[in-house]
Amino acid sequence: MAGPTTARRGERQQETSGPPLVRRLRRLPPRTIVILALAVVLLGVGVPWVLYGSQWTRVERVSVSGTRVLTAEQVRRAAAVPVGDPLVSVDTDAVAARLRRELPRVDSVDVTRSWPHGIDLKVVERTAVMVEEKGGKFTEVDRDGVRFATVSQVPKGVPVLELSLSRQASSAAGLRRFGEGRLVRAAVTVAGQVPAAVAHRTRVVKVRTYDDISLELTDGRTVAWGSADGGREKARALTALMKAAPAARHFDVSVPTAPASSGS
Repeated sequence: MAGPTTARRGERQQETSGPPLVRRLRRLPPRTIVILALAVVLLGVGVPWVLYGSQWTRVERVSVSGTRVLTAEQVRRAAAVPVGDPLVSVDTDAVAARLRRELPRVDSVDVTRSWPHGIDLKVVERTAVMVEEKGGKFTEVDRDGVRFATVSQVPKGVPVLELSLSRQASSAAGLRRFGEGRLVRAAVTVAGQVPAAVAHRTRVVKVRTYDDISLELTDGRTVAWGSADGGREKARALTALMKAAPAARHFDVSVPTAPASSGS
């Protein structure tokens, strides 16, 4: 009696031991277990086939949004998304890098998969805050000082950047010290600091040295701004000065604690 009883007790202990899933599988008929195992194998083979081998998940369309100057076709051509390839195999980072390299006007781009057949390209273009004139053409410069496109006309409301660096020895020294790129970024910073009412009337931003940046307005008046430092204080000083001396032709806020105006 002791032998069979002990054996049955061992079987019951085996059935009640282990994780819940394992205990449930032990109670299933062998045929059911075989079917489940085959299903798992087929699923493991089927998912990669659907993603890589099936026509159901291949690239059929490339949609573009966010463009202002660029056309959707220009973006698609530069992106060179492999239409017909499995959607899962498209390297979205490589597509984004290719767009920024081929189209300097593109500031950023979001490349996403749109299952089951699409790639979506959401583009943010650079915006010109000033232009540089060279040979009758105008190079657009964005808020980061990046030169990104050449146009035949000055965009409305965008000032012209004038680098007058070669006329004085001090300018040449300033160029060697700061580099042209830094001087351009300083000019861009100043353009973003001036009061809105003045910004709309700014025709030229002139850079002689890092500490000598000035503005020429559309009505012929001029503003000596100095460096790009202390922009908020200079903007307040210029606003107050223009109200106090509306007939003045020249304003100097290079030292904002001692602003000055002249001419009438």
